This record gives sequence, C-alpha cells and structure tokens, in this order.
Amino acid sequence: MAEFVEVHVTVPDRDTAERIADVVVGERLAAAAQLVAPVTSVYWWRGEINRGEEWLLFMMTTAERFDELAAAIWELHPYEVPQIIAVPLVAGTADYLEWIRRETTPEPGA
Repeated sequence: MAEFVEVHVTVPDRDTAERIADVVVGERLAAAAQLVAPVTSVYWWRGEINRGEEWLLFMMTTAERFDELAAAIWELHPYEVPQIIAVPLVAGTADYLEWIRRETTPEPGA
C-alpha cells in the first residue's frame, strides 16, 4: 500500500465542501483540501439513473490517517452513502510528500 493518498469526496454544495475542508485540515487529518467548482455527476441510486450538480474535494493525507479522515467526513456528510475513496500517490517530490507527512501528524497531546 502507498504511504500517501489523495482522497476524493463529492458533496452537494460549496458550503458542505468548505465545512468538510475546514474540519479535516484543522484537525490535521488532511494536509490540504482542494475544492473543485461544480461538476455534473451521473449515477445509479435506488434503481434509477440520477444526474446532479456536486462539488468535488481532493484531500492529501497519509494512508495511516485515512480511516480517521473517512470517519470525520462521514460524520459531516449529508449523503446516505457518500463517495469517500482514496487513490494511492505513487510518486511525488520528496519535499511535498514530507510536507504531507508533517502536516498530518497529530499535535502532541491531541
């Protein structure tokens, strides 16, 4: 398994995206979060094809912190079955990967 992952999450609106980003970065579960302007999603839900506008978040973290990050997102997310997936980072510059590691290390006593 890769040491670092990029986590993808779709949400219904900008406010939800910002709230999740603020919490997970603030709690050092992710080193960074990027919010991508509305995207159109097409998906199966309850036996029907649906289409909707969503916001997409990309979050950088370590594989070790993924479960905690996913739990925090799940708690804040309004969907019954939110998309929370991790994609392994197979390469990156040493300084950037070290930054992710440093910024996702819990504060002492936290």
